Amino acid sequence: MTEELAEILNQTEEAVERRNAASVIALCKGLHPADLASIYEDLNSEAREFLVDTVGAAGFSDVLAEIPDTLVEGALDHFEPKEQREILESIPDDDRVDILQDVSESKRQDFIDLLGEEDRDRTRTLLRYGEETAGGRMTTQIGKVFASMTVKEAIDHLRPNLDLVETMARIFVIDVEHRLIGLIRLRDLAFNPWDTPVRDILTPEKHTVLATADQEEAAKLLARYDMALVPVVDEARHLLGVITPDDAIEILEKESTEDIEKSAGIAGEQSEVTYLNTEVMVHFKRRFGWLLVLAFLAIASGYVMLRFEAVLNEAYLLALFLPMVVAAGGNTGGQASTMVIRAMALGELDPEDTRRVAWKELRLGLLSGSVLGIAIAIFTIFILPLFRPELPAGISFGIFGLAVAVALLAQVASSTVLGALLPIGAKSIKLDPAVIAAPAITTIVDASGMVIYFTVARALLGL
Repeated sequence: MTEELAEILNQTEEAVERRNAASVIALCKGLHPADLASIYEDLNSEAREFLVDTVGAAGFSDVLAEIPDTLVEGALDHFEPKEQREILESIPDDDRVDILQDVSESKRQDFIDLLGEEDRDRTRTLLRYGEETAGGRMTTQIGKVFASMTVKEAIDHLRPNLDLVETMARIFVIDVEHRLIGLIRLRDLAFNPWDTPVRDILTPEKHTVLATADQEEAAKLLARYDMALVPVVDEARHLLGVITPDDAIEILEKESTEDIEKSAGIAGEQSEVTYLNTEVMVHFKRRFGWLLVLAFLAIASGYVMLRFEAVLNEAYLLALFLPMVVAAGGNTGGQASTMVIRAMALGELDPEDTRRVAWKELRLGLLSGSVLGIAIAIFTIFILPLFRPELPAGISFGIFGLAVAVALLAQVASSTVLGALLPIGAKSIKLDPAVIAAPAITTIVDASGMVIYFTVARALLGL
């Protein structure tokens, strides 16, 4: 955000607080709807009501699609039914559906009943699809022509609906049964002779997404193939609508945020409300569940300590390296998990790649563990004696360093493989791979690391 824009936003908020309607109207004219939505979110309820009354239905229609989902219903309630209809009918059908999905069921039906017959039918059709599906995200306001038309007929067909179509970046070509054949660009119509058949200048469309598919699939398709629009079809390839780039960006942002939150052990429904405007209890409810589960899982580490208490008592110097061995496993396991989850999210891994992933991560773990083990062994054998720590009789710093190095190698190698395979295993049983969060992996390898460490120490040190 530029300093100039920040200053305008501050001035607008101050004008709202002073209830200076003339200044608010003047300042809002130069603001993008997203910026005005940000201001609306930061205001208290009385200031929001003043802003809505000042801007009016016409000025607030574009803002409504930008405000957080939890504020949508309250914002619409500021207006009279006539104004609500004006707002809902003035926005694209995909944004209208997104808005209606954010309100209560009783209100949703009231708002739908306000619409004209054509808008009402389109809205009900889109609402049949789940909120997380491509069909629930698509817009039906697209340019379509028939393959049997000439260029002139296509232009004449498009002209009456020019203001209703969200984008003319791509014009889709369908057959008489409304099945998608291909696409043309507006310049193809502009620079070809009027009697040219559309069928002769179209480009076949190979990439489509089913309306019932996950919305993320459509966003990935747009990003991978650098598409201007992603056609949404049914099983019979009938063209239903498109996913636009702005929707794809929003989908990817939402999915990315969801994965980040899950990897941090944050549960519950994601909200569009900003961090500072989210209530403390909402944060608490989303975070505490995982904290409680992980706290009880951590008891397993304490149990391992109790089981190997005798080993630790005989060579208390083992306590010096225990946190390092355990942490190394958590770090490498978390790294492996993050890389695999990312690869799965980008569609780079399939279930049949499991063995290749395990072999790759095993080699990486052995390599990392070997280098770490050698470094720690050198420290233990040559530097640690300078501090004159006590060792049990008959145990040299050489054999002690070897025991720590071997334990570290085994911990890093096993944790790396485990961190890579857990997300794959989660997906195979229909769980979100991001649920196998970094804190969970760390807790698991903490316990396994202690078992490995004390078992290796007892074996090599003869304890």
